[in-house]
Amino acid sequence: MEKRIIDQQLDTLRDKVLLLGGKAESAVQRAMTALATRDSKLAEVVLEDDKIINQMELEIDRMSVEIIALYQPAAHDLRLVISVAKITPVLERLADHAGNIAEAVLIINNEPELPQYPDLKIMSDAAAEMLRNALDAFIAEDGEAARKIILEDKKIDASYKKVFGELIGGIINDPTTTTSAAQLLFVAKHLERIGDYVKDICELTVYLAEASIIKHSPNKD
Repeated sequence: MEKRIIDQQLDTLRDKVLLLGGKAESAVQRAMTALATRDSKLAEVVLEDDKIINQMELEIDRMSVEIIALYQPAAHDLRLVISVAKITPVLERLADHAGNIAEAVLIINNEPELPQYPDLKIMSDAAAEMLRNALDAFIAEDGEAARKIILEDKKIDASYKKVFGELIGGIINDPTTTTSAAQLLFVAKHLERIGDYVKDICELTVYLAEASIIKHSPNKD
């Protein structure tokens, strides 16, 4: 009976993490849509929704502690709870970066419009896909898929270097664009960090699936 109850609790925990991940993914996509369409109202929605994400993080934290205290999980079950406890703040911080992008949008929208930078969209699309696939891998406990997703971050890093150079060059050529260009640099950096956070999720998935710690391992890729 006790095992059946803990299984139910762990299933609920997985569902909550998946829901939080979906909210974080939506925050990133909405923030980037607000940037592309100069939609300040949508940017404000992203900032307002951050309160919901923070509350979801607290609920998952509380449930994780309760499961450990009440059921004393071992082996795989314990790894699942530990992984969830570590992934939850990662998702919350990831959503914070979406909020930072939204704040940048509000500043940019008060400045003259700049040309579109395609690599920003490449970065945001890649980050969203990585996050979606990483959450699927976590729920499926697919360590092999998680390892492959880690490699995708190289695309984001390459686009970041390209857009960074373009924006710096734009500032040099036209100093009047400094405010907007600087905010876009922040946006690019936030997207680069989101890719790093997705890698953290993948590393925890490998830990859950294989009981193997690959964080800081030179061979994790």
